[in-house]
Amino acid sequence: MTEKLAAAYRGDVPVTGGVHALVRRAHEERVLAILREHGTLSRAQIAARSGLSRTTLSEITGELLGRGAIVVATTDARHRAGSGRPAELLALDPRSGQFLGLDLGHTRVRAVVADAAHEIIASVVAVHPARTSLAARIRVALSLVDCLGREQGIGLSALQGVGVGVTGPYPVDESRAAVLAAFQEHFTAPILVDNNTRFAALAEAGMTDARDVLYLRLADGVGGGLVVGGRLVAGARGGAGEFGHVRAGIPSFGPGAGADAGDVGADCRCGKRGCLETVAAVGPALVAAGVTDLAELAARRHEPEVAAVMARIGVAVGQVAAAAALILDPELIVIGGPLIRAVPEIVDRAAEVIAGERIFGSGSGSGSGSGGPEVRAARLGDDDGARGAVAALFRQSPLLADYSVPHGMTTGRSY
Repeated sequence: MTEKLAAAYRGDVPVTGGVHALVRRAHEERVLAILREHGTLSRAQIAARSGLSRTTLSEITGELLGRGAIVVATTDARHRAGSGRPAELLALDPRSGQFLGLDLGHTRVRAVVADAAHEIIASVVAVHPARTSLAARIRVALSLVDCLGREQGIGLSALQGVGVGVTGPYPVDESRAAVLAAFQEHFTAPILVDNNTRFAALAEAGMTDARDVLYLRLADGVGGGLVVGGRLVAGARGGAGEFGHVRAGIPSFGPGAGADAGDVGADCRCGKRGCLETVAAVGPALVAAGVTDLAELAARRHEPEVAAVMARIGVAVGQVAAAAALILDPELIVIGGPLIRAVPEIVDRAAEVIAGERIFGSGSGSGSGSGGPEVRAARLGDDDGARGAVAALFRQSPLLADYSVPHGMTTGRSY
């Protein structure tokens, strides 16, 4: 069963790529939407429902047929009355991938494929060791895509775009340039490369009507993303939403942390000490709880000692999110990632901290009658980054080009 991928965000649509491109893409989307809703139709039936002229519709369907978005399913010869050439009946090609999204995570690569109707038609994953190099992860990703087409019968020859999420923030430009170069050698479609957690934020924002969303993900690292005014924020250098490298405000625990209560915390891979990531990433959380993996953590999360550690993580997350909320005033704060799926109570504790830090009387706030943002767990699973990459590709289309690119960041060929 396919799943509809929600709209990435709902900001105003700027006129980019030229008016003709905007209008043509709008016509394409209308045709695709009609076929998605009604199934197999003739060109005359599509024209009647779309209001397009026969000439315009012929051009649009010819383009869609040429790139494999739709197919000639059959003709109306069986039901046709009288003489004349039977009319072709057109339909969406259910096995033609139009958009490919990948998430090159620390321990796995996720890939999703969407068709011309913007529906997810395949989702796959390949696991690799935690310290796998970026070059090796790229090879895993390309191999996964090849297997996807070969083993699941998904056609990728008509791809309109490839979105690739990479871990961050260090290094930023170097890693994205390497990924871009590798994928440009493998695909002729335009390539978009950005932070995988920011892509996940974009996907989660598509699950709500809120226009201002703050997203945190607790995984092998801790990252996040911001959707402000309905638009994903990248930042001047592509580092917006790096909540994992904000100091947590409480002493850290785990390897490298000092025993003194006044210690600034554990060393972080970014070079600082006491970052939220040193407390709330999966690794430190497992060590502090005295468990070996997330399955054991989920099973033991109600034990007093484990629950106390998880509550402490919730406080740290809440403090960082509360500070950001005071600055940004979001309607919604979403907290996700594998640690949250194992211990959802972390979200409840973080929400208490956020509620305690809000400024009363500063506004009504969407989803909260007492003036604060709504705080909830993420609704998407581990494929959120790959889904967000696909959502970003939708926004790169001539009709919806709305995805901001930081100055100096290479994104490949544009639409």
